[in-house]
Amino acid sequence: MTNGSQSPGGEHSYPQRGQQQYGGAVPPPWAAPTVPSGVAAHPQPSPPPGGGRRSAIVAVCAAAAVVAAAGVAGFLLLGGDDEEKPAAGPTPADSVAPSDGPATAGPLVPGWKTVVNPKRGIAFDVPAQWAPKPTAWVSYVAEDSDPEETPLVGFSAPAILKEKWCLSDEDSDGTKEETALASAGSRGESGARSTEEAARENARLWVYGSYAQPHEDKVTTGPAEPFTTKSGLTGSVATATSSGVEAKGRCDFDGSATAFAFEDAKGEIVSWTFVGVRGVADEVPDATVRKILSTVRLAEGTS
Repeated sequence: MTNGSQSPGGEHSYPQRGQQQYGGAVPPPWAAPTVPSGVAAHPQPSPPPGGGRRSAIVAVCAAAAVVAAAGVAGFLLLGGDDEEKPAAGPTPADSVAPSDGPATAGPLVPGWKTVVNPKRGIAFDVPAQWAPKPTAWVSYVAEDSDPEETPLVGFSAPAILKEKWCLSDEDSDGTKEETALASAGSRGESGARSTEEAARENARLWVYGSYAQPHEDKVTTGPAEPFTTKSGLTGSVATATSSGVEAKGRCDFDGSATAFAFEDAKGEIVSWTFVGVRGVADEVPDATVRKILSTVRLAEGTS
């Protein structure tokens, strides 16, 4: 697995399984972001949830949108073959990043936090212990075998739960890499023919890229079902899970993803996705995932 960063939006097409995700030898421009002049990268980026398979992330912390161009502005590698099991218990709670998004109404769930993706015009709420990231923070997963690290799927302006939930030094370089327990974010779904297709493929790709690769047969994707949020937003929701993947490293786990695809104010298909570790004591309950999902709405003051 490779976790990383791209310009906000994360559009991708839907090729047949087994084909390259993008045509041509060079990834599309949004797959290779750089930091705009005068903007510093986040000093300690953390990956989205996933196991000890090779992973990386770039977090660009800027109020302005990331400019898509050639190159990647730094990343953190995770992975290896350590068979040691993770230590029991969570790490200290995450600190909350200051919001740099537009003003929007307060959370629909008392005591929760509102997360806004201004580029996509999407907002949702998360429990108090989650850490919303700056709006230019983008996460993706890619094939282990892809030297270009072309994103399979990604999302932007996420919130992350327990960024340091699992720590490991798989490459024995003396630096402990971090694996988060869960994260959630939103994206555009360019090329999707329907909300049903977008929801199922989004969930499948996140689970495959984060937890199961190279074993596509270890991923089970459920049917897309109609769903309506508290705000009256209608669309399709689907869940994918991995099971039976051999753990090769300290932070390798099975995982799950729940994706909700819908049309935004412009009639374009967009999505919200939860991704998290599965089958552990700290696993985020499905009831909580559905409660977060129920708060997804079109954000005020965005375009």
